[in-house]
Amino acid sequence: MTNKRVLIANRGEIALRIMRTAAELGFETVAVHGEDDAASLHVARADRAIALPGRGPAAYLDAEGIVACARNEACGFLHPGYGFLAEQAAFARIAEAAGVCFVGPTPEQLALFGDKLRARACAEEHGVPVLAASEQVDDAADLERLKADIGSDTTLVLKAAAGGGGRGMRIVRPEDDAARLLEAASAEALSAFGDGRVYAEQYIWNARHIEVQIIGDGEGEVRHLRERDCSVQRRHQKIVEIAPAPGLDSDTRDQLLDAAERMARAVRYRGLGTFEFLIDCDTGRFYFIEANARLQVEHTVTEAVLGLDLVALQFAIAQGRPLASLGAALDTTPRGYAIQCRVNAESMDTSGDTRSGGGVVKVFEAPGGPGVRVDSAAHAGYRPHPSFDSLLAKLVVHAPDDAFSTAVTRTVRALDEFVIAGADSNLALLRAILRHPDFVTSNITTAFVERHAPQLAQAAAKLVAEAAAAGTAEVTETVREVEIPSGCEAVRAPMRGSVVTVDVLRGQSVTRGSVIALLEAMKMHHDVQAPVSGTIRDVLASPGDVVDEAEVVMVIEVDATAAEDAAAAATLDLDAPRADLDEVIELHTRGLDERRPQAVAKRRKIGCRTARENVEDLCDPGSFIEYGALAIAAQRRRRSVEDLRENTPADGMIAGFGTVNADEYGEDAARCAVLAYDYTVLAGTQGHTNHKKKDRLFELARDWKSPVVFFTEGGGGRPGDVDTDDLFMAWLDLKTFATWPQLSGIAPRIAINSGRCYAGNAVIFGCADIT
Repeated sequence: MTNKRVLIANRGEIALRIMRTAAELGFETVAVHGEDDAASLHVARADRAIALPGRGPAAYLDAEGIVACARNEACGFLHPGYGFLAEQAAFARIAEAAGVCFVGPTPEQLALFGDKLRARACAEEHGVPVLAASEQVDDAADLERLKADIGSDTTLVLKAAAGGGGRGMRIVRPEDDAARLLEAASAEALSAFGDGRVYAEQYIWNARHIEVQIIGDGEGEVRHLRERDCSVQRRHQKIVEIAPAPGLDSDTRDQLLDAAERMARAVRYRGLGTFEFLIDCDTGRFYFIEANARLQVEHTVTEAVLGLDLVALQFAIAQGRPLASLGAALDTTPRGYAIQCRVNAESMDTSGDTRSGGGVVKVFEAPGGPGVRVDSAAHAGYRPHPSFDSLLAKLVVHAPDDAFSTAVTRTVRALDEFVIAGADSNLALLRAILRHPDFVTSNITTAFVERHAPQLAQAAAKLVAEAAAAGTAEVTETVREVEIPSGCEAVRAPMRGSVVTVDVLRGQSVTRGSVIALLEAMKMHHDVQAPVSGTIRDVLASPGDVVDEAEVVMVIEVDATAAEDAAAAATLDLDAPRADLDEVIELHTRGLDERRPQAVAKRRKIGCRTARENVEDLCDPGSFIEYGALAIAAQRRRRSVEDLRENTPADGMIAGFGTVNADEYGEDAARCAVLAYDYTVLAGTQGHTNHKKKDRLFELARDWKSPVVFFTEGGGGRPGDVDTDDLFMAWLDLKTFATWPQLSGIAPRIAINSGRCYAGNAVIFGCADIT
């Protein structure tokens, strides 16, 4: 094709990146932009720019209008970039019907891989493993049917059938409200992709996310361009990508490359595509999850380690060149490692949650030096638009050294040089991630950020404080204030975003905590809740509006009755003496070591510690919550209740939940079931009630996927207790031993160490990290 003019149906940094290669290949470039995006840098850099009707993402989703622009500007090619219409089969068909060459896969391939359910079927047809999954999910009953097939305690993930990037995705744990999560996932998928279909898939907690870059010429010739590790994610969205995947087993790598090539070859794939997999770190097995029939955001790291220009290869394939003619241009021998960091307009709070950032960029100083590349459309004066992706820049660092640590060191240096002032960014978080010991040793999974969120947040906050002290991170803009009438309360936006829906009208009654609006930020939907009960007095935002964090979006006239009830509750003296509560506290205290000096002395005499000391040393201070502390032995025919309380506290079994190293892993990940036989009770620890306690703790640990720490020193069956009902005790033992194998399925590593209760002697089920 001789016409070398290309319309780029995208914006921001990817439009600029395509323009650079197009210019080097001798193409004229035509940019498009919405009504509110005329100041975007890609508009200024193109040879020509065409205004599209509409604002926000809607302007870039008008397939027929964009193709009409290409025709009017006599463009022979149309490059979709990524996102927006890049994977829409209808868009490619419209372009080709208009005589404009679509730089990408065929419409048929876009339709196939753009539907995750069809893509899964394609994988299964060609012998590529996939995770257990449903068909389209219409209600919570569909989820229950999938659970019945793979296990009622299985965690599932809802995914949009027609899109990716974390949008329309929700994790559904056994205890979650599945119907509510399904509704939210479907609404988000409909908003993002115009298709509300979702399906459910088995969720792997401990996984690596590896993707394989593929190129094909449409004539049956297909080549892989190595793999990338995209495991470092937040909210199911990638923020750090690496090529090649460090520490990946060579056999597993070969199998992944072969699986991707096999699927692509089967459909005679044309252009660039990425086939994505999860590797279960507990079993070593891999599973196909989706294919992206387009250029990827993280294509830069593949370019760096292979010395390729993937956009140039896209144009070559679009012009009809076979792979065989490209020769040395397809060398797949990686040279060193490359790391891409996505610098986003977002902030992180002390709990590790991220939110859309605000402000106007006052200073934008990109790093430089050997092996450093920055792809960006940001600049001084740039205001991030919450309706678009929050990406400010992609920092790409390459080190030709074979040691991954060399690339990490160079990337840390580049991040330290990067200065963005006046607007929020995640630079501090990226610095904290790259400095974390697990990242340096490539011990990373998709749960890395979530698991280390408090630690990363603390490190990032320290870096932000240092930058603020140096005067390089000040956000000068303030939120517009609104006068709030007496007796009313403001509803403020929880983060910067665009308003998707306003779900109430003036004069409507609302209750505290009810959802009254929906925001879109960071590609996901976020609820706006009523802070008080009352009547909507004023609505200050409309769908499509951009609001800053803490900006007033509504005003509620507080319900006087509800306010009086709240005031009455606030006046209750929670510290006032209560006889019933004092009695319970006293009973609990009597079972503690300080109230049982003789029992403690016996332990000291033989050089041992008490069971409670072991539990206290294992768990984080104040985190252990005991279950069944007031239980006593079932020997009331022989002993008084007071005697049993003195000599059989907790019926010989200290049991409950606590956290272990929560500062490092976060409270949810660090929660453990902890059990300890107490040898100080009578002549044995196997009591009637402690069997029940043990069973209950094991059931909860199985349901909550919690590790179990079991201090197993014990004295066998207790005469007069376990012989009171042989049939019942036999049932308890059978129930216990039926539960243990289910617990071992939580994590395959089971270490057993029994004996005297010295420090550290325990049976441990679950995550090895807690030890």
